[in-house]
Amino acid sequence: MTLQKASFLGALGLVSLAFVWLVSPFLMPVFWAAALAIVFNPVQTFIERRLKGRATPAALLTLLLIVATVIIPTMFLFSAVVSEASLLYVRIQNGQFDPNEILTWIQIQLPAVGEYLADIGVNINDVRANVSRIAVTGSQFVGSLALTVGQNAVNFTVMFFLMLYLLFFFLRDGKTILEALIYALPLGDERERALFAKFAEVSRATIKGTLLIGLIQGALGGLMFYFVGIEAAVFWGVMMMVLSLLPVVGASLVWAPAALIMFINGQVGNAIFLLAFGAIAIGLIDNLLRPLLVGRDTRMPDYLVLFSTLGGLSLFGISGFVLGPIIAALFLSMWVMFAEEQQG
Repeated sequence: MTLQKASFLGALGLVSLAFVWLVSPFLMPVFWAAALAIVFNPVQTFIERRLKGRATPAALLTLLLIVATVIIPTMFLFSAVVSEASLLYVRIQNGQFDPNEILTWIQIQLPAVGEYLADIGVNINDVRANVSRIAVTGSQFVGSLALTVGQNAVNFTVMFFLMLYLLFFFLRDGKTILEALIYALPLGDERERALFAKFAEVSRATIKGTLLIGLIQGALGGLMFYFVGIEAAVFWGVMMMVLSLLPVVGASLVWAPAALIMFINGQVGNAIFLLAFGAIAIGLIDNLLRPLLVGRDTRMPDYLVLFSTLGGLSLFGISGFVLGPIIAALFLSMWVMFAEEQQG
């Protein structure tokens, strides 16, 4: 390698790093624009064919469809959640909701359990204090949710419209952008096409599978809470939708304690209904659909999907439920390529 070529490659690396650092505050809008473009690419292709190859009107129509079917309903749902969360915060602050009801019932109705906990070194009064502290902290978080949303409204609005702006170009020029990246990257066209295909496959499978499972579980859970008369059913439904990102336990972290509290309060019929409906309907959705929609399409073992999702959530926040499996899938794909080339 000549000095001139080495100097050019060094300058290219430095400029690339500087550019990534420059746009790093906007990487999440770029990622979500790319992910949504991948998910809705079949719609874009269908509309483009109907319009006889006119890509710009097709991209505009697809973008309007995304706004109408995904973004606007999400905004209305979020508004309802914030409203119900504020009411829940007031109830906790006024003492209308006592998180220690379960512990009090155990002490009165099941003294043997309290004695067993004492024998293994667990002081139920300490547990009660910790539960109260967690409830206060949680209520403060819920109460500050609306304030936080208001303070970050400008930043969220900028990121949101930037994502929509990029989404239009990714829908319209996606194939051209992809070919330009394949031409520029030095990994070899065959490898690059395989990696981009894996990125698209995992993005589509994860968004389709995880969001679909979450929406079904959250909707069923919210309706279940509404029918048994639990307040803030929309809020708890969304909580179940979010917790459905965690396989196995997921939404049961909400409906199982609710059933126990109703049983303690003498609402035995409603408690049995919650337990039966939650275990059968909501539980089976997770156990049956998740492996079919996520694990099968990503061609990854269920345990790797679980750990990569949890790791993604811890590192990247809510975007991690897609980013985590994508990173894991690219990791596996590159090592498979390396192994095959070494064997060859």
